[in-house]
Amino acid sequence: MLLAILLCWPIVSCGQEEPTEAPKKPDLVLVFTKTAGYRHQSIEKGVKTLRELGRNNNFIALQTESGDDFNADNLKNYQLVVFLNTTMDVLDDDQQRAFENYIKSGGSFLGIHAAADTEYEWPWYGKLVGGYFNGHPNNPNVRKATIEVLDKSHPSTAHLPDQWVRSDEWYNYKELNPNMNVLMNLDEDSYEGGTNGDNHPIAWYHEFDGGRAYYTGGGHTDESFDEPEFRKHLLGAIEWCLGR
Repeated sequence: MLLAILLCWPIVSCGQEEPTEAPKKPDLVLVFTKTAGYRHQSIEKGVKTLRELGRNNNFIALQTESGDDFNADNLKNYQLVVFLNTTMDVLDDDQQRAFENYIKSGGSFLGIHAAADTEYEWPWYGKLVGGYFNGHPNNPNVRKATIEVLDKSHPSTAHLPDQWVRSDEWYNYKELNPNMNVLMNLDEDSYEGGTNGDNHPIAWYHEFDGGRAYYTGGGHTDESFDEPEFRKHLLGAIEWCLGR
């Protein structure tokens, strides 16, 4: 009897399909775009870009302009929170505490461009984002500059050349967190208006207070979000934040 079963086993196995894994549930990404100061025209293009990247990379980007979404019951649904060109004071005290607890519970943060022009009176946020806006060139504010790519081991920079030449509005920074891992540095000799000198980081990441945080200084213009290299840079940052 046992022999008969063994003889039949290959036939049965060949006639059955191998079980397939269920598709992975998409990650949820909250895209926060509230502004209490200058409002970037590129916000809408940025949101559209994040949604497009999500459709092709198994995450869903949901936009909000409301600080009311920063509560424990809501934030626990998201694997990543993006501050896309937020400005000034966008969360009240209770909302700030909820976001701090989200990060401390293993959540992730991605700041894009004016995320550094946000919440100057919230020291915890300053350390999370990694630095605050400290002016930019004017007349014109958007200029071509050279970015020195210092570390290509990260998914947000692996595709980039050693020197990445592109146009954007280049922020200067203050109160830089010394514990960041700097990925790219702005070459101030390549444009006028820089005030950070040789140490002018423009993209960085770090593990912070139980969670992950990434910041990129690009994203002022609509055109930024059309650039294939910048889009891939954003996607790599998102995938790192999601722990992929």
